[in-house]
Amino acid sequence: MNLISKIQNLMFGIKNREQKKSGKNSFPVPRLSAAAGFTLLELIITLTVLAILVMGTLPIAQNAVKRQREMRLRENLRTIRAAIDEFHRDTIGACQQQGASIPGNPIPLGGSSVDPRSRVVIADCELFDSENLDRYPPDLETLVDGVEVKARGMNIQQNGAFSDKNATELNEEKELKKVYLRELPIDPMTGEADWNLRSSYQTEDDGSWDEINVFDVRSSSDGEGLNDEKYSDW
Repeated sequence: MNLISKIQNLMFGIKNREQKKSGKNSFPVPRLSAAAGFTLLELIITLTVLAILVMGTLPIAQNAVKRQREMRLRENLRTIRAAIDEFHRDTIGACQQQGASIPGNPIPLGGSSVDPRSRVVIADCELFDSENLDRYPPDLETLVDGVEVKARGMNIQQNGAFSDKNATELNEEKELKKVYLRELPIDPMTGEADWNLRSSYQTEDDGSWDEINVFDVRSSSDGEGLNDEKYSDW
């Protein structure tokens, strides 16, 4: 016997005792079936249980939405940082002759080892000024717009390592444009692409970007994640 049936029997017992005291004829009162409807007490109990369930599930749903946004934030940060690193790899060995004529620009990079993942070298020497010695992208828009690149090293023809082209013709290969980001990712915590930027000459505590290059990006949100860490520290 469940709680509702006990309450019904108790109410019917109280009613029968009152009828006996008043001298009225009492008749056996049949138990109400499920088809007879619900009493006010039953409705109150049902609504109370539903309210408790709703209050318990709301935080879970809110945390699920927040967790999805945090996953998108981590993914977007990885995408931008990977593009920055790929750009930096393609600058090794770039513009050596042009860089040598710029006073104070130590960009011979002859002894620097080339990352095997880099298949091209950046040919747009205007991107590298006397301040951006580390050769990171000057801004995020450069990663989206793309830069002029050339194939790294001698091109190997399909019929072997030798070709009919001489060294001059190989050095005058057609320049291509390489795009590092299809589009600038959005910060899911702010809804905009308002990332906090940091150059290779700044520390994590520096408040504003010095506009020399883009070494790292962070979220501009002041909120905290489910791990109690600020999004701007991710």
